[in-house]
Amino acid sequence: MRSVAVVGASLAGAYAVRALRDQGFDGRITVIGAEPHRPYDRPPLSKSFLTEPAEPAPDGLLDPEEEAAPGTEWLLGERAVRLDPRAREITLADGRTVRADGFVLATGAAARRLPGPPGPPPDGLHTLRTLDDARALRAALHTGPRRVVVVGAGFIGAEVASSCRALGHEVTVVEAAACPLLPQLGAEMAAALAALHGPRGTRLLCGAGVAAVRGIPRVTAVELTDGRTLPADVVVVGVGVTPHTAWLAGSGLAVDDGVLCDAGCVTEAPQVVAVGDVARVHRPELGAQVRAEHWTSAVEQPAVAVRNLLAGRTVDTYTGPPYFWSDQYGIRVQFAGRRAPTDTVRVVEGEPERGDFLAVYERDGRLTAVLAAGRPRPFTRMRRQLARI
Repeated sequence: MRSVAVVGASLAGAYAVRALRDQGFDGRITVIGAEPHRPYDRPPLSKSFLTEPAEPAPDGLLDPEEEAAPGTEWLLGERAVRLDPRAREITLADGRTVRADGFVLATGAAARRLPGPPGPPPDGLHTLRTLDDARALRAALHTGPRRVVVVGAGFIGAEVASSCRALGHEVTVVEAAACPLLPQLGAEMAAALAALHGPRGTRLLCGAGVAAVRGIPRVTAVELTDGRTLPADVVVVGVGVTPHTAWLAGSGLAVDDGVLCDAGCVTEAPQVVAVGDVARVHRPELGAQVRAEHWTSAVEQPAVAVRNLLAGRTVDTYTGPPYFWSDQYGIRVQFAGRRAPTDTVRVVEGEPERGDFLAVYERDGRLTAVLAAGRPRPFTRMRRQLARI
């Protein structure tokens, strides 16, 4: 293998480039990125990028020496529209083709949007996924007091709400479920995190769906399915993502809510691997294929995927336990492990009602997951213990 094309100048794509060089690959690397920007870190986009008085420079993911390494070509602002694994060829939107011996798919995902009429969204309606999204939202939030409605109380929605409150805006969060993060955390701990909002000035409405966003050419309100109307100057939609897989139609690769891979991130074609948000990786311990939309997965999967790509077969598997974190209202929330609906939860430190606690999930007396708010050091100890199980 003398050439590799990395499709997606994302976190996972950048780490794939690094893994290739770290593992001794000295051939040609072509990185194709739909965005015009060099790889950047996304977590700050919902936090410090929005709140700092002057727009901060995005956090780069690779050293300048890594980006400029001989044999590495960056095709940024270029969108891949077709992959032919047999011909070992990618077609770009402008008609050009890129040939390579191996391929790393790191195209990530796109933010879901609310159903609405065709055409461009009204001014004031935002999603937050890319640097350009963050710049548009930041501009809207730095022009004086705003009434902000955040749709979706997952981590992105909660972080945006926190940032908007830090800027002094009036914030309402609308969540369709009975409680945010209920499937991930269970009722007791989901309620503990939901309780972070109210004391800090954010109004949280659970069990409420969005019927429509009102206002043309600028948003004026959000209409809920129960008939209530929320006045709004800015609406931020955080209702999940859809993996970028449409361009793989006709490639012969199996696609189902992501690119289907074995436990080593290898697709049905051994010269094609997938990593990050777009990869749906087989987890033998679960007996299922899982797509993990977490920073840690995007960082850890590429080393395994690249090792298998260079070997031409699966010689290593990805076994890292899920880990994610969120910063809300100055509190770091961290979770690691796999919680099952039948697991019991036990608070071992602190007080959930104060947003300062450490809790463990257990199954038959065995640790399965750990959750912390405002307790990073004890969480780290428990996470290490979890990794040894």
